[in-house]
Amino acid sequence: MITITINDQKVQVENSSTILQAAEQLGIRIPTFCHDKRLVPHGACRICVVEVEGARNLMTACTTPVAEGMVLYTDSDKVAKTRKEILELMIENHPLDCLTCEKAGDCKLQDYCYQYDVKEGPFHGVKKSYKVDDTNLFYTNNQNKCILCGKCVRVCNELQCTGAIGQFERGFDTHVGAPFDKGMEHSNCVSCGNCVSVCPVGALMPKSKERFRYWETQKVRTTCSYCGVGCQMDLVVKDNKIVDVKPAEGPANDGLLCVKGKFGYNFVNHPDRLKTPLIKKNGRFKEATWDEAYALIVDKIKNTKDRYGADALAGLSSARCTNEENYLMQKLFRAVIGTNNIDHCARL
Repeated sequence: MITITINDQKVQVENSSTILQAAEQLGIRIPTFCHDKRLVPHGACRICVVEVEGARNLMTACTTPVAEGMVLYTDSDKVAKTRKEILELMIENHPLDCLTCEKAGDCKLQDYCYQYDVKEGPFHGVKKSYKVDDTNLFYTNNQNKCILCGKCVRVCNELQCTGAIGQFERGFDTHVGAPFDKGMEHSNCVSCGNCVSVCPVGALMPKSKERFRYWETQKVRTTCSYCGVGCQMDLVVKDNKIVDVKPAEGPANDGLLCVKGKFGYNFVNHPDRLKTPLIKKNGRFKEATWDEAYALIVDKIKNTKDRYGADALAGLSSARCTNEENYLMQKLFRAVIGTNNIDHCARL
């Protein structure tokens, strides 16, 4: 541990921390665009600059390590002025269509511009004019809204390890796209949507049939139902209907999802989906309560075991359950019912 001073507050932090990590330990919020704790600090967006006594220039909090006796300020006048200038440069060629942008309410650029009172770019320069790439089945790529933080490219290359996108050209013409700028449909993109999930602005957006604002929604934490990995995810719900999915941090997925977990949620609201147990009576299925359904299952198992023995029963489990649920299923048959007749649908 070492002692540093942040905003006139003397504290002890781990000597391996960056300024950003030290500030987070104290509950001090520093704005970031490109930072992701799963990635090596990059310092591309510069919005996290802080003032360090004795330093010639402002330092990026996400890349600068703390040092014994360091004195720094995260919200001085100089810091606020610089951050405002950075934001003005970012929105200089950024579309100011916040009224109709689907990212409104979940956009870091919008939030920081509000925080630092930035309304428009003061330089009145040339605007970007890229054609929106909607060739991917699940999301659109609008480079007119990209702020070049690079987070999408790094997540695709370093975490997802697909390498489907990269940054092309230099200077004003720098943009994110697929190889040879032929569109996402010609890349090796697996449509995992992890680039979409980390984009801080509206450059990468999921194709959604629902119109919603993020302040109209609530998040519900759950486990993905497509396989046994156990990925954690937040369902974005409006009016009791899923309108989007955000990956959540969990030991199984660390904030990543596959294409099914990210985009395959429409079945939940499908009108043909069964929403209550059905019990066949007189040759026809009738709706029943869960208590009725479980009572019937228990009676059938008990009667069959008493009449024919435990090996007359068998269980088939699902690849779409969690590992924990599959463990309980085999435990039920082996330890409670008393048979080894248990198998898995992945072998069918």
